[in-house]
Amino acid sequence: MEISSPEFYLAILQIIAIDVMLGGDNAVVIALACRKLPDEQRRKGILWGVVGAITLRILLIFFALQLLALPYLKIVGAVLLLWIGIKLLQPDEDAHGSVEGSSTLLGAIKTIIVADVVMSMDNVIAVAGAAKGGIVLVVFGILFSVPIIVWGSSIVLKLMDRFPLVITLGGALLGWIAGEMVISDKALAPWLQDPPHGMHYFSAAVCALLVVAVGRYLALRPGEPEDLAVEEISAADRSR
Repeated sequence: MEISSPEFYLAILQIIAIDVMLGGDNAVVIALACRKLPDEQRRKGILWGVVGAITLRILLIFFALQLLALPYLKIVGAVLLLWIGIKLLQPDEDAHGSVEGSSTLLGAIKTIIVADVVMSMDNVIAVAGAAKGGIVLVVFGILFSVPIIVWGSSIVLKLMDRFPLVITLGGALLGWIAGEMVISDKALAPWLQDPPHGMHYFSAAVCALLVVAVGRYLALRPGEPEDLAVEEISAADRSR
Protein backbone atom coordinates (compact mmCIF):
# COMPACT_ATOMS: atom_id res chain seq x y z
CA MET A 1 0.00 0.00 0.00
CA GLU A 2 1.60 3.26 -1.19
CA ILE A 3 1.85 6.22 1.18
CA SER A 4 0.30 8.50 -1.47
CA SER A 5 -2.74 6.28 -2.04
CA PRO A 6 -6.19 7.07 -0.54
CA GLU A 7 -6.28 3.54 0.93
CA PHE A 8 -3.23 4.39 3.08
CA TYR A 9 -4.94 7.36 4.73
CA LEU A 10 -8.24 5.50 5.05
CA ALA A 11 -6.43 2.72 6.91
CA ILE A 12 -4.78 5.30 9.21
CA LEU A 13 -8.20 6.76 10.01
CA GLN A 14 -9.48 3.26 10.78
CA ILE A 15 -6.55 2.58 13.12
CA ILE A 16 -7.06 5.91 14.91
CA ALA A 17 -10.79 5.17 15.32
CA ILE A 18 -10.00 1.69 16.70
CA ASP A 19 -7.45 3.08 19.16
CA VAL A 20 -9.88 5.74 20.39
CA MET A 21 -12.83 3.31 20.72
CA LEU A 22 -10.87 0.49 22.37
CA GLY A 23 -8.18 2.56 24.10
CA GLY A 24 -10.21 5.01 26.16
CA ASP A 25 -9.93 2.81 29.23
CA ASN A 26 -6.14 2.91 28.97
CA ALA A 27 -6.15 6.57 30.03
CA VAL A 28 -8.13 5.59 33.12
CA VAL A 29 -5.54 2.90 33.90
CA ILE A 30 -2.73 5.46 33.56
CA ALA A 31 -4.46 7.80 35.98
CA LEU A 32 -5.09 5.03 38.51
CA ALA A 33 -1.52 3.72 38.30
CA CYS A 34 -0.02 7.18 38.95
CA ARG A 35 -2.49 8.46 41.52
CA LYS A 36 -0.20 7.70 44.52
CA LEU A 37 2.90 9.34 43.02
CA PRO A 38 4.06 12.77 44.19
CA ASP A 39 2.98 15.55 41.84
CA GLU A 40 6.48 16.07 40.46
CA GLN A 41 6.75 12.39 39.44
CA ARG A 42 3.32 11.95 37.87
CA ARG A 43 4.29 13.41 34.50
CA LYS A 44 7.37 11.16 34.35
CA GLY A 45 5.27 8.13 35.27
CA ILE A 46 2.70 8.92 32.58
CA LEU A 47 5.35 9.70 29.94
CA TRP A 48 7.54 6.61 30.43
CA GLY A 49 4.57 4.35 31.06
CA VAL A 50 3.00 5.43 27.78
CA VAL A 51 6.33 5.08 25.91
CA GLY A 52 6.80 1.54 27.21
CA ALA A 53 3.19 0.60 26.48
CA ILE A 54 3.38 1.95 22.91
CA THR A 55 6.64 0.10 22.23
CA LEU A 56 5.25 -3.21 23.43
CA ARG A 57 2.00 -2.69 21.55
CA ILE A 58 3.83 -2.05 18.26
CA LEU A 59 5.88 -5.22 18.81
CA LEU A 60 2.73 -7.24 19.52
CA ILE A 61 1.04 -5.88 16.40
CA PHE A 62 4.17 -6.65 14.34
CA PHE A 63 3.99 -10.30 15.40
CA ALA A 64 0.23 -10.33 14.83
CA LEU A 65 0.80 -9.09 11.26
CA GLN A 66 3.19 -11.99 10.64
CA LEU A 67 0.73 -14.51 12.05
CA LEU A 68 -2.15 -13.15 9.97
CA ALA A 69 -0.15 -14.02 6.85
CA LEU A 70 -0.69 -17.73 7.64
CA PRO A 71 -3.72 -19.58 6.20
CA TYR A 72 -6.92 -19.59 8.32
CA LEU A 73 -5.55 -17.16 10.93
CA LYS A 74 -7.27 -14.17 9.32
CA ILE A 75 -10.53 -16.11 9.61
CA VAL A 76 -9.81 -16.71 13.31
CA GLY A 77 -8.91 -13.04 13.73
CA ALA A 78 -12.12 -12.02 11.97
CA VAL A 79 -14.21 -14.14 14.34
CA LEU A 80 -12.42 -12.55 17.31
CA LEU A 81 -13.08 -9.08 15.88
CA LEU A 82 -16.78 -9.88 15.49
CA TRP A 83 -16.86 -10.90 19.16
CA ILE A 84 -14.95 -7.75 20.20
CA GLY A 85 -17.35 -5.57 18.21
CA ILE A 86 -20.40 -7.22 19.79
CA LYS A 87 -18.84 -6.87 23.25
CA LEU A 88 -18.21 -3.16 22.60
CA LEU A 89 -21.96 -2.61 22.23
CA GLN A 90 -22.77 -4.16 25.61
CA PRO A 91 -23.35 -2.07 28.77
CA ASP A 92 -20.12 -0.99 30.47
CA GLU A 93 -18.70 -2.97 33.36
CA ASP A 94 -16.22 -1.22 35.63
CA ALA A 95 -13.02 -3.27 35.43
CA HIS A 96 -10.59 -0.75 36.87
CA GLY A 97 -11.00 -1.56 40.53
CA SER A 98 -8.17 -4.11 40.37
CA VAL A 99 -5.63 -1.54 39.11
CA GLU A 100 -3.47 -0.64 42.09
CA GLY A 101 -1.67 2.68 42.29
CA SER A 102 2.04 2.60 43.07
CA SER A 103 3.97 4.95 45.34
CA THR A 104 7.18 4.55 43.28
CA LEU A 105 7.90 5.80 39.78
CA LEU A 106 9.15 2.44 38.47
CA GLY A 107 6.18 0.66 40.02
CA ALA A 108 3.72 3.00 38.31
CA ILE A 109 5.49 2.58 34.95
CA LYS A 110 5.40 -1.21 35.34
CA THR A 111 1.69 -1.12 36.22
CA ILE A 112 0.87 1.02 33.16
CA ILE A 113 2.82 -1.25 30.78
CA VAL A 114 1.44 -4.54 32.14
CA ALA A 115 -2.15 -3.27 32.31
CA ASP A 116 -1.92 -1.83 28.79
CA VAL A 117 -0.68 -5.14 27.36
CA VAL A 118 -3.41 -7.12 29.13
CA MET A 119 -6.16 -4.70 28.12
CA SER A 120 -4.96 -4.12 24.56
CA MET A 121 -5.14 -7.58 23.00
CA ASP A 122 -8.44 -6.70 21.32
CA ASN A 123 -6.81 -3.50 20.09
CA VAL A 124 -3.84 -5.44 18.69
CA ILE A 125 -6.06 -7.79 16.67
CA ALA A 126 -8.21 -4.96 15.32
CA VAL A 127 -5.26 -2.74 14.34
CA ALA A 128 -3.45 -5.66 12.68
CA GLY A 129 -6.56 -6.31 10.58
CA ALA A 130 -6.92 -2.66 9.59
CA ALA A 131 -3.21 -2.31 8.74
CA LYS A 132 -3.37 -5.02 6.03
CA GLY A 133 0.25 -6.01 6.59
CA GLY A 134 1.76 -2.53 6.87
CA ILE A 135 3.78 -1.86 10.03
CA VAL A 136 4.24 1.77 8.87
CA LEU A 137 0.46 2.18 9.08
CA VAL A 138 0.52 0.81 12.61
CA VAL A 139 3.18 3.28 13.75
CA PHE A 140 1.45 6.24 12.09
CA GLY A 141 -1.94 5.32 13.50
CA ILE A 142 -0.72 4.76 17.05
CA LEU A 143 1.38 7.95 17.12
CA PHE A 144 -1.62 9.97 15.97
CA SER A 145 -4.07 8.34 18.38
CA VAL A 146 -1.96 8.32 21.57
CA PRO A 147 -2.42 12.04 22.29
CA ILE A 148 -6.16 11.59 21.77
CA ILE A 149 -6.26 8.63 24.19
CA VAL A 150 -4.09 10.18 26.91
CA TRP A 151 -5.23 13.80 26.83
CA GLY A 152 -8.59 13.65 25.07
CA SER A 153 -10.05 10.41 26.39
CA SER A 154 -12.37 12.16 28.83
CA ILE A 155 -13.90 14.12 25.93
CA VAL A 156 -14.19 10.97 23.82
CA LEU A 157 -15.81 9.03 26.67
CA LYS A 158 -18.31 11.85 27.26
CA LEU A 159 -19.18 11.84 23.57
CA MET A 160 -19.74 8.07 23.73
CA ASP A 161 -22.03 8.50 26.75
CA ARG A 162 -24.00 11.32 25.14
CA PHE A 163 -24.15 9.91 21.62
CA PRO A 164 -24.49 6.09 21.68
CA LEU A 165 -24.31 6.16 17.89
CA VAL A 166 -20.54 6.71 18.23
CA ILE A 167 -20.18 3.33 19.95
CA THR A 168 -22.45 1.67 17.39
CA LEU A 169 -20.30 3.05 14.56
CA GLY A 170 -17.19 1.74 16.35
CA GLY A 171 -18.70 -1.75 16.55
CA ALA A 172 -19.69 -1.56 12.88
CA LEU A 173 -16.11 -0.56 11.98
CA LEU A 174 -14.75 -3.66 13.72
CA GLY A 175 -17.28 -5.80 11.84
CA TRP A 176 -16.28 -4.14 8.55
CA ILE A 177 -12.60 -4.94 9.15
CA ALA A 178 -13.54 -8.53 10.07
CA GLY A 179 -15.35 -8.91 6.75
CA GLU A 180 -12.30 -7.64 4.88
CA MET A 181 -10.04 -10.05 6.77
CA VAL A 182 -12.15 -13.10 5.90
CA ILE A 183 -12.07 -12.39 2.16
CA SER A 184 -8.28 -11.85 2.15
CA ASP A 185 -7.37 -15.08 4.00
CA LYS A 186 -4.88 -17.23 2.06
CA ALA A 187 -6.92 -20.36 2.72
CA LEU A 188 -9.76 -18.95 0.57
CA ALA A 189 -7.49 -17.89 -2.30
CA PRO A 190 -8.18 -21.02 -4.46
CA TRP A 191 -11.93 -20.27 -4.33
CA LEU A 192 -11.62 -16.51 -4.67
CA GLN A 193 -9.10 -16.19 -7.50
CA ASP A 194 -11.57 -14.15 -9.54
CA PRO A 195 -14.17 -12.86 -7.04
CA PRO A 196 -17.24 -10.96 -8.27
CA HIS A 197 -16.94 -7.18 -8.37
CA GLY A 198 -17.87 -5.69 -5.01
CA MET A 199 -17.63 -8.95 -3.04
CA HIS A 200 -14.97 -7.36 -0.81
CA TYR A 201 -17.39 -4.60 0.21
CA PHE A 202 -20.34 -6.99 0.46
CA SER A 203 -18.51 -9.21 2.97
CA ALA A 204 -17.42 -6.17 5.01
CA ALA A 205 -20.94 -4.70 5.05
CA VAL A 206 -22.55 -8.01 6.07
CA CYS A 207 -20.15 -8.43 9.00
CA ALA A 208 -20.67 -4.79 10.07
CA LEU A 209 -24.45 -5.26 10.09
CA LEU A 210 -24.04 -8.59 11.93
CA VAL A 211 -22.07 -6.94 14.75
CA VAL A 212 -24.60 -4.13 15.14
CA ALA A 213 -27.63 -6.44 15.00
CA VAL A 214 -26.32 -9.04 17.45
CA GLY A 215 -24.72 -6.44 19.73
CA ARG A 216 -27.90 -4.35 19.97
CA TYR A 217 -30.04 -7.45 20.51
CA LEU A 218 -27.87 -8.67 23.39
CA ALA A 219 -27.70 -5.18 24.92
CA LEU A 220 -31.48 -4.71 24.84
CA ARG A 221 -32.64 -8.18 25.85
CA PRO A 222 -34.30 -8.63 29.28
CA GLY A 223 -32.15 -9.53 32.29
CA GLU A 224 -31.45 -13.11 33.26
CA PRO A 225 -33.96 -14.84 35.58
CA GLU A 226 -31.47 -14.83 38.44
CA ASP A 227 -30.99 -11.07 38.14
CA LEU A 228 -34.73 -10.51 38.04
CA ALA A 229 -35.20 -12.68 41.14
CA VAL A 230 -32.59 -10.68 43.05
CA GLU A 231 -34.29 -7.44 42.01
CA GLU A 232 -37.70 -8.74 43.15
CA ILE A 233 -36.29 -9.79 46.54
CA SER A 234 -34.64 -6.39 47.01
CA ALA A 235 -37.88 -4.63 46.11
CA ALA A 236 -39.82 -6.80 48.59
CA ASP A 237 -37.31 -5.98 51.36
CA ARG A 238 -37.62 -2.27 50.68
CA SER A 239 -41.42 -2.40 50.86
CA ARG A 240 -41.40 -3.91 54.36
